[in-house]
Amino acid sequence: MSTLQQVVAARRIVIKVGSSSLTTTAGGLDGSRVDALVDALAETVPGAEIVLVSSGAIAAGLAPLGLTRRPKDLATQQAAASVGQGLLIARYTQSFARHGRRVGQVLLTADDVTRRSHYRNAVSTFNKLLELGVVPIVNENDTVATQEIRFGDNDRLAALVAHLVDADLLLLLSDVDALYDGDPSLPGTSPIREVRGPQDLAGVAIGSVGKAGVGTGGMVTKVDAARIATGAGIPVILTTAAYAARALRGEAVGTVFHRTGERGGARRLWLAHATTARGVLTLDQGAVAAVTERGSSLLPAGITEVSGNFTAGEPVDLRGPDGRLIGRGLVNFDAAELPALLGRSTRELAAELGPHYEREVVHRDDLVAFH
Repeated sequence: MSTLQQVVAARRIVIKVGSSSLTTTAGGLDGSRVDALVDALAETVPGAEIVLVSSGAIAAGLAPLGLTRRPKDLATQQAAASVGQGLLIARYTQSFARHGRRVGQVLLTADDVTRRSHYRNAVSTFNKLLELGVVPIVNENDTVATQEIRFGDNDRLAALVAHLVDADLLLLLSDVDALYDGDPSLPGTSPIREVRGPQDLAGVAIGSVGKAGVGTGGMVTKVDAARIATGAGIPVILTTAAYAARALRGEAVGTVFHRTGERGGARRLWLAHATTARGVLTLDQGAVAAVTERGSSLLPAGITEVSGNFTAGEPVDLRGPDGRLIGRGLVNFDAAELPALLGRSTRELAAELGPHYEREVVHRDDLVAFH
């Protein structure tokens, strides 16, 4: 089955729409744009399960708060998100109701989906919403997310959600109709219609800021999101919101990113791409082989150095003796506890310090190895 055939046959679709596609230049929600997007989705794929990853909360909150541009400090961003998120979900509720569809709000932080119990709950929530015929409206929980637990942009969040819900397709809607081989505002640039792998983007200059100035991403975050999704076996289409219906009908619009990998463990994909390491554990060569080749847990005996200030349950990078990044995992001890444990067996530690210490520093279920 070709990629375009997969698009037409897709029954579970994740759509990401950015702030610039939903708001006016002054920062408020543009109801006609929201309605046009919802009409395109509801009428083009009426039988499909839709998950909508929507930016726009902060942008929607600017005008009501008398702000003329997106704030740079986190506290004001969170205040704008608090005001704007209610406006955004109310508008989607009203717009989807015209098609007899209900919506539900899902706000996520990286912490919600990297810890095992939280991750399982997120999967169950999405599955139940879709089973009940609800359209989940997903956004990062900007109101409470700190810098350390932010996804950073909704393009990456959309790619991760697509894998979490086992989507058949990810549709990235931008303010540009395709990926171009240069600045699309300049003469002589051309759209790139298909990307089958990194080689197709060699030498391509990719912009980092959206032209509307109300979002956080740009083309670089969309290409990164496409890389994550296609590497996890999910085809991606990148185009403008105005072409959403055409893209879902399988017409040749935008840029198609073909699958480059197979579906795998979703939670480990989140751990690899949705977390920011709070510290570093340096491993000896034996531990590197155990983690990367045998899929083993990381034990205290294989660690030679600890750096950073982290607590149990936070993500840390794992590096080999040469400094090469070989994995990431959720650590079971605080940074202050670990130096006294290094190089020692769990049996020895349990005998001296108690049974609490007869455990892994990073369990293999909480570890992703980079090859």
